[in-house]
Amino acid sequence: MRLPPAIIGNTEEVLREILRFMSPADVTLSRYFKDHPRFGGRERGVIAEAVYAVLRNKSFYTDFAGSGNTPSMRKLALLGLAETVGIDALGGLSEDETNLLTRVKEVDRKLLPPQMQANLPAWLYEKLVAQFGETEALELAAVLNTPAPLDLRVNSIKANRDDVVAELAKAPIVAEPMPYAPLGLRIQKKPALQNLPLFKEGAIEVQDEGSQVLAQILGARRGEMVVDFCAGAGGKTLALGAAMRNTGRLYAFDVSEKRLAKLKPRMARSGLSNVHPQLIAHERDAKIKRLAGKIDRVLVDAPCSGLGTLRRNPDVKWRQRPDAIAEMQEKQASILDGAARLVKAGGRLVYATCSLLNEENDVIVEQFLSTHPDFELVPMSKVLAEQKIPLEMDQYLKMLPHKHQTDGFFAAVMERKAKAKPAPADEPEVVDTEE
Repeated sequence: MRLPPAIIGNTEEVLREILRFMSPADVTLSRYFKDHPRFGGRERGVIAEAVYAVLRNKSFYTDFAGSGNTPSMRKLALLGLAETVGIDALGGLSEDETNLLTRVKEVDRKLLPPQMQANLPAWLYEKLVAQFGETEALELAAVLNTPAPLDLRVNSIKANRDDVVAELAKAPIVAEPMPYAPLGLRIQKKPALQNLPLFKEGAIEVQDEGSQVLAQILGARRGEMVVDFCAGAGGKTLALGAAMRNTGRLYAFDVSEKRLAKLKPRMARSGLSNVHPQLIAHERDAKIKRLAGKIDRVLVDAPCSGLGTLRRNPDVKWRQRPDAIAEMQEKQASILDGAARLVKAGGRLVYATCSLLNEENDVIVEQFLSTHPDFELVPMSKVLAEQKIPLEMDQYLKMLPHKHQTDGFFAAVMERKAKAKPAPADEPEVVDTEE
């Protein structure tokens, strides 16, 4: 079935804007589709997937799309569409364009120079080779350059996994249980879940399996006081609230009012009443200080480069800059230090990122432990055994797309020594009742 000819022009138009890298690709696409409401679901899907195909293959495609540093945007759009729907679905092509698409399709990419095979900017390719070695870096890059599956988490407050699988099958949607997350399901295609009763009623949430495992290793229990320190739109918050069986008190802190606003409708669907969203100004906010030394478990899913999510957000590799990593490290260290003040004696602190880079992961944890003798590392092998998660890890959790079929995630679990006293607050305690 051939695409309407206008789709090529629309893809070219939105691609031109996205390749300026002024904002995230998904934000630009959403705005474009809002401005062009005539597109149906199929057209939106084709355009979006073509754009993401170009972002994943940008280095390779650019070499074929034009001469010098001025590639033809139309050629890039055609290459993305051909990857998504096939050459035969594209109408109105010139002979030269058909020949180009055929030639690109026939290229054996394994014969290309390693960096072009990887389709990564030079600085990132070099970092991954230094960290993993060239062979594994290429294996990792190959998976990062494929679309991610759709992962779901079953809300245990409202449903169980077997019943959800049976209900999805009626749609019909095939969902496979995940190997690591006990409430996880994986769907290879991308159906419109928001129209399903299961979604509307809060029985399922979209969440990568790695993210689900991350929430699980915090080990949140009934009746505890727990903090999700960088809650964002609340995917892990909701998983934690369900793990606590809707008991205790779960604070969702974030510095972005916009992100927390996205959590509220998800909370309403979830049926959770133990979640308390809190807007904070920074990691030393008075709302945090009044809880110093009182919290059983704190999750810090820190702001990071996001390089573990390239299957879902391929534009990140082109928008991210190496000098930004150093700035990110300072922020990560400061946030971890601020969050640590919350943890009571015997309580646990989990530091996590969706980055692949050691400097945002191991290095931050090692620096923290060297300056906080009242905390000690809990080996990840012990934590995974406690939670009955069938993963083999040593000191840290390192989930990788090419090994675990998840996004790239890092996590370290630290425990405040039982006799330790909480760090003193810098300012007098301020009581704030806003929630």
